[in-house]
Amino acid sequence: MIKSMTGFGRSEYSDGKRNIIVEIKSVNHRYGDINVKMPRRYSFAEDKIKNTVKDIARRGKIDVSIMVENVTEDDTTVKLNSMVARQYYDNLKELQSEFNVSGDITLQFLATLPDVMKSVPDVEDEEEICKSLLVPVRNAAQKLDEMRIAEGNKLAEDLIMRGGLIRELVRKIEERSPEVTAAYTEKLRERIKELIGSNVTIPEDRILVEAAIFADKCNITEEMVRLDSHTIQLSNIIANSNQPDGKKLDFLVQEMNREANTIGSKANDIEITNLMLEIKSEIEKIREQVQNIE
Repeated sequence: MIKSMTGFGRSEYSDGKRNIIVEIKSVNHRYGDINVKMPRRYSFAEDKIKNTVKDIARRGKIDVSIMVENVTEDDTTVKLNSMVARQYYDNLKELQSEFNVSGDITLQFLATLPDVMKSVPDVEDEEEICKSLLVPVRNAAQKLDEMRIAEGNKLAEDLIMRGGLIRELVRKIEERSPEVTAAYTEKLRERIKELIGSNVTIPEDRILVEAAIFADKCNITEEMVRLDSHTIQLSNIIANSNQPDGKKLDFLVQEMNREANTIGSKANDIEITNLMLEIKSEIEKIREQVQNIE
């Protein structure tokens, strides 16, 4: 199954203490790159979140956004830092003594000083929070996967169609190829007649030798066979894919383009050249599509 690397998935979940919203989007990337954006207090769950997403989407640039809204105050604790309060008190007493300043150091005043009283998130039960976070992460990743599969099916249809067009063009070139040497031989005869006149006997064996040399130089049989084989392989990979095959397809398209360039340079025939331009155009369209396949 061919998958696209582009997609989006969203999920919401509530465990009674917090509402969690997860959004996952992915775009093309050479490798698998997962970035997680969420409140720092839940950073202990980042590796599990990445692994959960990686099980479903193994290639692409994937951004995971997690928003958490607390609906209760059970996960927040107010803590007193008595050591900091003591240092404030001692320092204030010292200031009173040094500058001979009067005044009361009240509890209310001490409590308002920085870091004496702090609201600290209570995240001691990390396992429970991880379970809550992973529920919407899995759901969002599944929706992302569904979108990537749907787009991948469309890509597969387009690639197979273009592979079929290339095979049709290859068959036209195969039909034209034997005529190239015959046309060259006839042109060679006409050219010799123009140069030496029709009253002189043209050495047929010499003409045939020149034609054979020409035929050898512009022989594209091997390249045509390889190009056709690559096109068949393209369809087979798409039809039987059960893993990320984007890199494999990308390499195959490079090989197809290499054979097409060689055929174009060796053909020495305007009709074959025009057919090769059509083939190269289709290969380029395939290459662009393959860049989006996982």
